[in-house]
Amino acid sequence: MISVNDVSKVYEDGTVALKNVSFEVEKGEICSIIGPSGCGKSTLLLIIAGLIKPSDGHVKIDGRVVDKPRRDVALILQDYGLFPWKTVYDNIALGLRIRKIGRGEEKWIVNSLIERLGLRGFEKHYPKQLSGGMRQRVAIARALAIQPNILLMDEPFSSLDALTREKLQNFLLELWNERKMTVILVTHSIEEAVFLGRKIVVLTPRPGRVKTIIENPSAGDVNYRWTEEFFERCREVRRSVTS
Repeated sequence: MISVNDVSKVYEDGTVALKNVSFEVEKGEICSIIGPSGCGKSTLLLIIAGLIKPSDGHVKIDGRVVDKPRRDVALILQDYGLFPWKTVYDNIALGLRIRKIGRGEEKWIVNSLIERLGLRGFEKHYPKQLSGGMRQRVAIARALAIQPNILLMDEPFSSLDALTREKLQNFLLELWNERKMTVILVTHSIEEAVFLGRKIVVLTPRPGRVKTIIENPSAGDVNYRWTEEFFERCREVRRSVTS
């Protein structure tokens, strides 16, 4: 479904962020991207989202070159990307209003997500009144409201405590099992990359190149993190990242 072909990115100041990056993500697959800080992981995600253009190479989704944002792709940023002057309800409804969805349908979609994500009673709260975990759930709800086929996530759980992070990882798996979206997750956590990613793309230090691609077919089960296979895969990824 997603094909990254020899993608390189050089910024105007001469910084080479990515060099000849290539990999593919199948429809309905979760792919983790991991590598050292500053290796171009976020840049790569923004290129896939169509928000910035590569210097060389291209990304294709369903056989079409990505040259602008697509309506079927949702992006969740590390800092949640919520508007501080909008309420929980209005933040979730933002994408629907941009698409001029009718108010009746908007209300049904938003209220369904509020219920599903445990945000009932917080509809009129502002982001500053919420915990980090709740802000993340609002960001997820806003992304899901537009019913994307592809979900891109840039270190979405990095600022959360360990328990909240694990709960939201489990919740992401529940959503994936229900909707079978294609998901690309950028993370600096080895355990998170292995728990969620059925394909793990390891990047080198800057400029980011594909160092290795690790297949991880057992990911997608909430009990996976307790298995010996999980720990062995974590060791494999750690060797790849640090060697």
